[in-house]
Amino acid sequence: MAEIKLDFSDVSEGNRKIEDGTYEAVISSVGEDATKSGAQFMNFNMVIRNDIEQNFQNFHVWQRVFKSKETDTYPMRWINQIAKASNMENGKKYQSFKELMDDFWKRPVKITVKNEKSEYQGKTYENTNVKAWMTTDFPNVQHKFKSEDKDKDPFADNSKPMDISEKDLPF
Repeated sequence: MAEIKLDFSDVSEGNRKIEDGTYEAVISSVGEDATKSGAQFMNFNMVIRNDIEQNFQNFHVWQRVFKSKETDTYPMRWINQIAKASNMENGKKYQSFKELMDDFWKRPVKITVKNEKSEYQGKTYENTNVKAWMTTDFPNVQHKFKSEDKDKDPFADNSKPMDISEKDLPF
């Protein structure tokens, strides 16, 4: 039997909530989505960085920026705030909305989050809301995304050819 080693840095935290506070994060994705009632929004998905000593590493925080119903456009004040905190270039022009969203990808930010209750149609919900966006104190991102490990070729470091004989094959 192969040796088994426990590693408590790789555990599931269950339903543990992120505590109110300020965290260094990295934007892992930005996309458009809509609620069941059709309200469109940009969805920012941030991951609390694991390359900096802090609580709640690898936990996700989401921020929705809704389109205005009156103008059918996103409020540029919010997008500019997030872009500024993401250290994007002031005055930069984009040829498409997708190009803008892609430019947010893997950018570091510092966010302040607060757990708050909200009520909608008679139901109470608990949400972790982003209350402030700031420029990171650690611009050199070394965060390891979980998907990077999954995409890694498990045979990439093995340069020896495999010797398989006919008797090793099940067919």
